[in-house]
Amino acid sequence: MMSWLKWLYPGLRIKRWLILITAGFLFIFLGLLLATRLEVLFDLLRWARDWTRGRLDSPAAPFLGLFSLALGIGLAAFGLQQLIRSIVQVVLPRPPADLVDIIYHQRSLKKGPKIVAIGGGTGLSVLLRGLKEYTSNITAIVSVADDGGSSGRLRGELGILPPGDLRNCLIALADGEKLMEELLGYRFQNGATLAGHSVGNLLLAGLAELRGDFHQALRELSRVLAIRGQVIPATLTPPVLGAELVDGEILWGQSKIAHSPRRIKRVFLEPGDCRALPEALAAIREADLIILGPGSLYTSVIPNLLIGEIREALLAAAAPVVYVCNVATQPGETSGYTASQHVQALREHGGEHLVDIVVVNTAKPRQLLPSQHPELVTVDYRELRRLGLQVVSGDVIDHQLGVRHDARQLGRLLIQLLFRQKGRRQDRFRMLGVYWRERFQR
Repeated sequence: MMSWLKWLYPGLRIKRWLILITAGFLFIFLGLLLATRLEVLFDLLRWARDWTRGRLDSPAAPFLGLFSLALGIGLAAFGLQQLIRSIVQVVLPRPPADLVDIIYHQRSLKKGPKIVAIGGGTGLSVLLRGLKEYTSNITAIVSVADDGGSSGRLRGELGILPPGDLRNCLIALADGEKLMEELLGYRFQNGATLAGHSVGNLLLAGLAELRGDFHQALRELSRVLAIRGQVIPATLTPPVLGAELVDGEILWGQSKIAHSPRRIKRVFLEPGDCRALPEALAAIREADLIILGPGSLYTSVIPNLLIGEIREALLAAAAPVVYVCNVATQPGETSGYTASQHVQALREHGGEHLVDIVVVNTAKPRQLLPSQHPELVTVDYRELRRLGLQVVSGDVIDHQLGVRHDARQLGRLLIQLLFRQKGRRQDRFRMLGVYWRERFQR
C-alpha cells in the first residue's frame, strides 16, 4: 500500500493526470446515462443513493467514507502504476523495479539549483559526481588545451578538440549503466596505433567525423548517456597553452607546462581571441552558483579564464563565484603555494574581483600510498580574509585516495553553502527542497 501512495508524492506530475482520468470516467458515465437511458445505470445510481442515505446517521459513516476514499485512490494509483510499467516494459529493455522512486528523484533533480562548474582534468569530474546527486541543472565548461596522451594524438591527427576531459565529464554526469561508463573509460593496452586510446575518445572522434561537427557529437553522446546536465567545451577553437616562467623562458603545450619543475609566472592561449560558446555564456548568466576547480591551477582551471568572453561573463555574473582549492600542491606547477596564492593566480589572470568564496580542506589524509608524498596546501586564513574572501572549510578529502577530494562530501558542502547564501525569496524557497533532500541523504 505504501508503494502505491508514493505515486501521490508532490512533484511527480502524476496527480493531475489521475484527476483528469477520474473526471473523464465521470463524464463517460454521465454521457452513457443521458445518451442511452439505460435503466440499469439509473438503478445503480438509486441503489448507491439509498445505500449511502441509509448509513449517514450511522457512527461508522465517517470510517466507511474514509475507507471508500482510500480504496478508490489506491485502486487508481495501482492501475496507473501498472499502466506506466506496461508501457516502460515495451520502451526499455530492462525496466527498473523502483520506477516511482526514479520518477520522483528525476523530478526533484530538475528543480535543483543551476550550477556552472569550470575547469578540467580529474578534479572537475570528481566535482560533477558530487553535484549530480542534488541537481540536473549542471553546466560543465571544460578546458580544451590538452595536448598529451590519447587526446593529444587525436587532436594532432584529426584536428579535433582534445576529447579526454570532455569524456571524463560525460562519464561523471552519466545516469546510464555502469558497464557503459566502464567501456567509455577503457584504454586499449595492445596494438601499435590503438594502445593508449580510450574507447570514449575514439567514439567522440568518430561521431565528430560522422556529423562533421564536434559539438554536435558531444550533444549526441550526452543524450545516449542520459547525463544530468550539459558538458560544453570552453571554445571550439583548439588552442595551444603557453607559459612564461619566472626565468623568462616560454614553454608551449599543456603537457610540457604541467611537467616543468620551474615556477610559472603567467599562462596564455594561442590564438588569444578564442570565442566562447553562447550556451556557456548563457549558463553563467543564469547560474545560482559558479564553481572554479578543483584541478591543476595553471593547466586546467586558468585556461578557461583566458577566453575573454568567459572572463567577462564571470566578472558580470550575479551568482557567487566559488574557488575549490586543491587538497595538495602540484610539483613544479604550484609547489609551495598557499591557498591565498592559488587565489592570487586566479585574480591575476581573471580579474581582481573574480572570486567571492574559497573552499578549503582542513583534514589530513588518514592513509597514503607508499608512492605518495604530498605537500598539502597551507590554508592561510588571515591572508584569505585580507583579500576579502569568504572562507568555507571542511573535511572534503577522499581518505581512501589520499590527496583528492571526496565527491559526496564536496557536493554536500557546496549545496549547504548555496543554501546559506542570501538571495531572492523565491530562490531560497526553491533551495529549501534541495536542502532537505540533502539532509535525508546523510
